[in-house]
Amino acid sequence: MPFCSLSLLAAGQMPSMGWIAPFVIILVCIATLPLIPRTSHWWEHNRNKLILGLILGLATLLHYQSRGFGTMLHDATLVKAMHHLGLEVEEHHDEHGGVHHVSAAGAAALVGAMGNAFFEYVPFIVLLFSLYSISGGIAVRGDIPAHPLTNTIILGIGGVLASFVGTTGASMLLIRPLLHTNSERKRVAHTVIFFIFIVSNIGGCLLPIGDPPLFLGYLRGVPFLWTLGLWKEWAFMLIVLLCVYYAWDTWAYRHERPLDLVRDETQVQRIQLGGKINLLWLLLVVLAVALLDPAKPVPGTDWTPPPFLREGIQLLLVGLSFLTTPGGLRSENKFNFHAIAEVACLFIGIFITMQVPIEILNLRGAELGLSKPWQFFWATGTLSSFLDNAPTYVVFFQTANSLTHAAGEGITPLLDGNFIRQDLLVAISLGAVFMGANTYIGNGPNFMVKSIAEQSGVKMPSFFGYMIYSVGILVPLFIIVTLLFI
Repeated sequence: MPFCSLSLLAAGQMPSMGWIAPFVIILVCIATLPLIPRTSHWWEHNRNKLILGLILGLATLLHYQSRGFGTMLHDATLVKAMHHLGLEVEEHHDEHGGVHHVSAAGAAALVGAMGNAFFEYVPFIVLLFSLYSISGGIAVRGDIPAHPLTNTIILGIGGVLASFVGTTGASMLLIRPLLHTNSERKRVAHTVIFFIFIVSNIGGCLLPIGDPPLFLGYLRGVPFLWTLGLWKEWAFMLIVLLCVYYAWDTWAYRHERPLDLVRDETQVQRIQLGGKINLLWLLLVVLAVALLDPAKPVPGTDWTPPPFLREGIQLLLVGLSFLTTPGGLRSENKFNFHAIAEVACLFIGIFITMQVPIEILNLRGAELGLSKPWQFFWATGTLSSFLDNAPTYVVFFQTANSLTHAAGEGITPLLDGNFIRQDLLVAISLGAVFMGANTYIGNGPNFMVKSIAEQSGVKMPSFFGYMIYSVGILVPLFIIVTLLFI
């Protein structure tokens, strides 16, 4: 959302570039602290992630409190809340006819920045929590022969599911059954690597609930079904990766020990699905996200849902999931809240500290020199490989938004009344989702899948060892995607 008018820039009302430091620091910590022996154990505790995020977030909020100008307000509900609290809000009109609300300086600017972060963080974390918790109540039991075709089918199913239950949900749902199916085989690491490529990342690009970057785009006005238009790129990547995997696993299967293959063929259990009721709750979560947008009426009606009704219904569905799931099933899945708590702690700091770079990009984004779709694809993707892909998406979304000021051919209208170039939005979305697979730290599920595989006895490659696979397999495909689609 371009919240700032050019007149504000002319007046010098822009944060100093130095105030992006808290945002950069938190992303660098996410990328490096788990890899440094002296800090890796300290970083494992979610409490420490929360402390770091709150310290950096507090530094950012002090900037808003002390600076001599106000804060651009992102949400209409926040504007109403500010008025209700008696805090001054001004209305600004830009040269393109847009209306932007700006708080007064001082306490109003502080509350505005906190409100912006709050109204973005809550829908984001509630959706992830809902998908994670409900999918944790579904158990796929059984052990079938780990033929190359069997493994390929499981990866293909996961690639489709990822868009509908999220990359995290699909990963947690399928990684343990896949590992159990392959438990008699010795050559399994390549299967987990392709699982990360397909299920934990690339499969999630068809709906906003598929991957966190796309949901943040939805919160910024991208229509819910817009991402379905990425089906060609999604299908191309999945089909090629599944074919490469099938060829690779066929070779690996032929080099397994005969005794292991005999055990694989004889130690068979029929596939069963436990916790089927959770499929209903997942469907209702998808419908709630798609239909209950507080920025527009429910399709077919004149009724606009109140703020946070969508999130309240999602939490209700989580409660129903815990009430209706057979006892012991989540224990069977080794379900716990550690992974989602980690995301919640990290993103509190991220959502607060990213307010400053977003503000700057709205004013100065056009000066970065990025204008072509392929530039956005590779810039977004490269940073998404080493930083978290969700805030990276937001940064380049705001940059692209600053380049688009009016409707026209090739322009996607956003639900908040603003516009963004279709080709740039495609490039940013694909770059963030696809290239999150390039490293273990590009997307949340990547490290979780690696950890679960290692707990199951699979020897996984190191951080840079994994990148040998991603650079050798994915980067050539990304070049082809650039030539064919971007």
